[in-house]
Amino acid sequence: MLLAYHPEAVDALRTPSIEDPWRVMVSGCLAAWPCGVEGTDYGLGAVLRDLFALPTLRIVPFCPEQYGMGTPRTMPDLHGGDGFDVLAGRARVLDEHGHDLTDAMLLGARAMVDLARHARIELAVLTDASAACGSQVISDGCRLVPVRRHQKGVGVATAALLDAGVPVVAQRDHRTVARLRMRLDPTWRAPAGLLDHHEHPWTREHLPMPHPRVAR
Repeated sequence: MLLAYHPEAVDALRTPSIEDPWRVMVSGCLAAWPCGVEGTDYGLGAVLRDLFALPTLRIVPFCPEQYGMGTPRTMPDLHGGDGFDVLAGRARVLDEHGHDLTDAMLLGARAMVDLARHARIELAVLTDASAACGSQVISDGCRLVPVRRHQKGVGVATAALLDAGVPVVAQRDHRTVARLRMRLDPTWRAPAGLLDHHEHPWTREHLPMPHPRVAR
C-alpha cells in the first residue's frame, strides 16, 4: 500500500527497538549512492540522513535502475502508463533517444523485490518522480523535453514492491515520513504544517485527479 493514503497502517506497524529495528528498503540515491543517471545522488543523500541514522531503523539501499542499466546511463521514463502498466505489458520504458529499456527496468525491479524478501523488508522509502521508484508523481513520457508532463502513478520497481506486499512512502511525503519518525523515536515531535506530496499545492493544481493506485 501507499502509506501516505493509509495513516492507520503506520500506527499498525510493530514497535521497533534497537535490538529489533525496522528493516527499511530505501532508494540508493536517498542513501547517498552515486547511482543517478549521471553518477551522482541527485543531491538527495542528505534529505533523510537524520531519519536513517536512528538506531531503531536499519536501511537496505538498492537502485533498480543501476542494477538493470548501470551508471551512468540514459534517462528512463514511462510511456503509455505507469509501473503497473509496464508489469502488465501495456506500457514501456524508453530513454530520451527512444531506445527501449523496459526489460532492463523489469530486471532491476525484480531484483529489488528479491532483496526485499531476503532481507524481510517491512516498508520502503523511495524517491518520487522516478520511473523506477516513484510512488506519487511520475513523468508522462520523456522528461527531457521543453515542457515536461507529469502523471499520478507509480514507477516500475514501486509497482513490483507493492505487488509483493511491501508498503511504500515517498521522500516527499513529509507528513507520513514524520509519522514514521515518531514511531521510531517517540521523543521526537514533528513540525506543524507538514504535507504529503499529493497534498502539496503544486500537485493539487497540476494533477487534481485522484491517484489511480490508492487501493494498493
